[in-house]
Amino acid sequence: MTGSVLVLNATYEPLNVTSVWRACSLVLSQKAVVLEAHPERMIRSPSTTLPHPVVIRLVSYVKVPRFTSRRITRRALFARDGNACQYCGSGARLTLDHVNPRSRGGESTWENVVTACSPCNLRKRDRLPHEAGMPLQKTPRAPHPDVYLTLGTRSIPRSWHPYLPARAREAAEEDARLSLAA
Repeated sequence: MTGSVLVLNATYEPLNVTSVWRACSLVLSQKAVVLEAHPERMIRSPSTTLPHPVVIRLVSYVKVPRFTSRRITRRALFARDGNACQYCGSGARLTLDHVNPRSRGGESTWENVVTACSPCNLRKRDRLPHEAGMPLQKTPRAPHPDVYLTLGTRSIPRSWHPYLPARAREAAEEDARLSLAA
């Protein structure tokens, strides 16, 4: 049972991506129903047979806190910045850079970290962007929550597209293109 399953709230709002095992558990406990299934696969056990889930919907509405601060991870940071250095635009040898360096009191917040290629990060050192003559391409902000939906999967099946917001779909597709190129 390999693969990822898109989980929708009772209102068809995307919540997260989970494993096929967890999705089957939710379906068997009648907490979710299968909306989209793999056309050629079935999940079999001695007592039951289920369609191989691709998209499931929870039966009961789950209230999700919307504006919680998410932890900064490289994967989420790179997705927010379009997998490109925010100084030169390169997509190679990406690292995390503090706009206001930690040595000068800069914190690890979404508003103070950007994606930078290794050469730009070394060139900037412990200076502010204007001191190094390296302006940022865009102002860093916390990413939209939709970006987090697809971080847990390598690729997005076509059957997910009608359920995903455009931002999440674009971020995942870009991430998949870059991982294939590497």
